Amino acid sequence: MTQLITSVLVANRGEIAVRVFRTARALGLATVAVHSDPDAGALHVREADAAVRLPGAAPADTYLRGDLVVKAALAAGADAVHPGYGFLSENADFAREVLAAGLVWIGPPPEAIEAMASKTRAKELMRAAGVPLLDPVDPAHATAADLPLLLKAAAGGGGRGMRIVRELSELKAELDAAAAEARSAFGDDEVFAEPYVERGRHVEVQILADAHGTVWALGTRDCSLQRRHQKVIEEAPAPGLPEALRTILHEAAVAAARAVSYQGAGTVEFLVAADGRPYFLEMNTRLQVEHPVTEAVFGLDLVALQLRIAEGRPLPLTPPEPAGHAVEARLYAEDPGSDWRPQTGVLHTLAVSGDVRVDTGFTDGDTVGIHYDPMLAKVVAHAPTRAEAVRALAHALAGARIHGLLTNRELLVRSLHHPEFAAGRVDTGFYERHLAALTAPAPGAERATALAAVAAALADAAPAPGAPLAARLGGWRNLRSQPQSRCYSAGGTPYEVRYRPARTGPPELVDQPGVRVLSVEREGVTLEVDGVRRMFHVKRKSNTQGPGGEETYVDSAPAFGGGTPTLGARTLTPVPRFSDPRARTEPGSLLAPMPGTVIRVAEGLAPGTPVTAGQPLLWLEAMKMEHRIVSPASGTLTALHATVGHQVEFGALLAVVQEEPPA
Repeated sequence: MTQLITSVLVANRGEIAVRVFRTARALGLATVAVHSDPDAGALHVREADAAVRLPGAAPADTYLRGDLVVKAALAAGADAVHPGYGFLSENADFAREVLAAGLVWIGPPPEAIEAMASKTRAKELMRAAGVPLLDPVDPAHATAADLPLLLKAAAGGGGRGMRIVRELSELKAELDAAAAEARSAFGDDEVFAEPYVERGRHVEVQILADAHGTVWALGTRDCSLQRRHQKVIEEAPAPGLPEALRTILHEAAVAAARAVSYQGAGTVEFLVAADGRPYFLEMNTRLQVEHPVTEAVFGLDLVALQLRIAEGRPLPLTPPEPAGHAVEARLYAEDPGSDWRPQTGVLHTLAVSGDVRVDTGFTDGDTVGIHYDPMLAKVVAHAPTRAEAVRALAHALAGARIHGLLTNRELLVRSLHHPEFAAGRVDTGFYERHLAALTAPAPGAERATALAAVAAALADAAPAPGAPLAARLGGWRNLRSQPQSRCYSAGGTPYEVRYRPARTGPPELVDQPGVRVLSVEREGVTLEVDGVRRMFHVKRKSNTQGPGGEETYVDSAPAFGGGTPTLGARTLTPVPRFSDPRARTEPGSLLAPMPGTVIRVAEGLAPGTPVTAGQPLLWLEAMKMEHRIVSPASGTLTALHATVGHQVEFGALLAVVQEEPPA
């Protein structure tokens, strides 16, 4: 029996809602969005034909309220609900609510969701398929022999509620933290433990099944490059797997789907140990974030197929043949070199060029807030070979213009160029081994920043079109005068640029050997650097979080040396001639590194408490992640300005530590 869908509500936000709407429009369906108060002006709301407000900001009050989402669908006249991923996408009770309201559920049957949500039942299915399992460990009876342990949220994925425990003394605290994070992300604080496999590969199989008995196994994906147990770079097919292992994984995934009468899109995840043995992890009964790489390799639209299956129509008996290789990188607003600290603020520019696919929930001028995941976009490259796909993706990311927020873009580019990744030798410990090197200043970075400062200074000094003659002469005098100068800061390092204006032609640089100015405009400067012509694009924007309230963004093509590019993108802050006395803070002050909510204060912490360097003092929750604020030095806590539940702004004073004098 078929049921034609005419209007679909997406019970989600951001990039995945925009992506589902794109397919729905192509199929001639009306679209409905739901939104929290912070998302009222978000791209997914602007893209939909209709939108319904979910009052509040926290996920527990908005996107996790299944009753409100169903009411929204009925009020807007939708006849189907697509859950996206995260939030309620793997909630069997929500699926039942949708069906009970007479709406089409674009997902697997609630019974299948429930069966795979039961870790015990899922492991039984894999055991029957002959796949080795990681047996769970009871945290209450764990011993040193069980370490290391991996704590996982029972109700969801995406890295939320996951912790690695290497010391028994840390187990209780990490269990509490994992449960709190799981409760915030999924509305369920159940956490379980299993052995942690060092240097394993995260390999998964995409499945698709209809109501007529057809089940597709759409190849493999490798998602081993992860930070905080959340995937960063994904690819299809998984490189270097023996054909026999691929067959085992495909057969196990299909067997799991048939065992629960699965329908729709789903993913069966495995951990492949260093010895090549696969261990079943879990089944995600939903669409995955990384689904575009499978779409690219198989030439499919998985969302369109989800809709087809939900309408009751059959799949072809066999899937299309795969072709080529696809790689996806997740672009986050975060600082990888500072414990992956998320960034908030205005995204002035997000422009990625090249023959790549970009899935995003943001456009220029949108604000990245504190309430949700800091992913800006997914960038996907597809090519006949893995090496070509990796090269295309790295080139597109290196040349992207991203203004307003610090991102992980440089880390992604350097990861794609890393010899281990290039050879396909990846595992989940990649960033544990290489993060320090990948976030260290690249060779040539100092020179690149200095050239960016030169371009910024010249563009700043260039007169606007139609300016009077005096301005267009650039301050030229008949007698040779002292050089003019401008100073910028980048990463805390000052860069001073000195130049002399000319009566005709471009200015002359001072103290810049090997650099000659070819042309100057307000938004573009061309330099000759050691005989090579280089162009720099310059853009100025106000930034309420930056010193002086303004930043200058300079973009140029990356420079290659030793096979690894030095990115040409730089963010510069003009340095005023006189310091702002308001910027002075008391020594030992702990300032909030981001807007967020204080969710925990160290037990017994109060003014007068002795503390040690690196000791966690309090915890902030921002953008679905927990962040520790540690003591900057050993000494005494002299002031505490934060309490649990307190919402703080960027730069807010949290506490003061008086450092003890050296012995």
